[in-house]
Amino acid sequence: MSTADGDLVEYRVVGDYTYIRSDVRQLGEAMGMPLPSADQLPADAGAFKKALEGEWIKFDTKAMEKAGEELGEAPGADGGAPAGEASPEPTLDPKTQKKLLEALREVIARDVEFTTAGGADGTEHIAATAPFRTLITNLVGEIRPLSKELPPGLELPTAADLKDAPDSKVTADFTLKNGELTEVYVDLAKLTENAKVEKFGFSLKLSDGVTPVAPTGATEMSPEEFMGGFAGAMMPEGEEFDEEFLDTEGLDAAEGPEGSENAA
Repeated sequence: MSTADGDLVEYRVVGDYTYIRSDVRQLGEAMGMPLPSADQLPADAGAFKKALEGEWIKFDTKAMEKAGEELGEAPGADGGAPAGEASPEPTLDPKTQKKLLEALREVIARDVEFTTAGGADGTEHIAATAPFRTLITNLVGEIRPLSKELPPGLELPTAADLKDAPDSKVTADFTLKNGELTEVYVDLAKLTENAKVEKFGFSLKLSDGVTPVAPTGATEMSPEEFMGGFAGAMMPEGEEFDEEFLDTEGLDAAEGPEGSENAA
């Protein structure tokens, strides 16, 4: 993740570990909440100092996922799942999925106009054009009879919600190379009928991925150290840093020799 001024955050998932580094100064400015520099932390802040210095740190991916799940398992006022029991993922049964796909297919076939054009070197362009409000209203209208079969908590917009949506024609341009999707382009200015700009393009490009490599010299942190250190760093200026957030025991052993990371 980067801005015009440089990289804010970079992370890699390699083998059993997630590696992350960040430019704390740039990140704090982007968030509108300056983070402390490493020299503002107490001497026993341990590995979290390295995070604030922009060096690579790493943590066990499964351990971090488990810590996140445990934070979300406490029962809330909304009657969620009791502690120790994760809420089941909402799913659609196969029959409902089939009905939904058929309904969407009918609307798209009726409301969307497709044009195709061939290009050089196996490139093909497909343009899908439709009046935005008409398309969305009809899509929701087809889905509404199935609302009781949809996962709980999914609320469909009402007709009143949709009446102010622009009804100008919007075109999505799809570019395919040798039959594979490589780019999608939409002019978002068309989604508002009183835009101050004539064109505001949103382009999504797809390309071959890059295999991540585990960086050498990364300092290992436990989820508790990482989240506790971050929480302490986010405290308002002038408040005392709670050293109980940090547990640096055994960090030297955890770092290990340089290059020992799991790069499978």
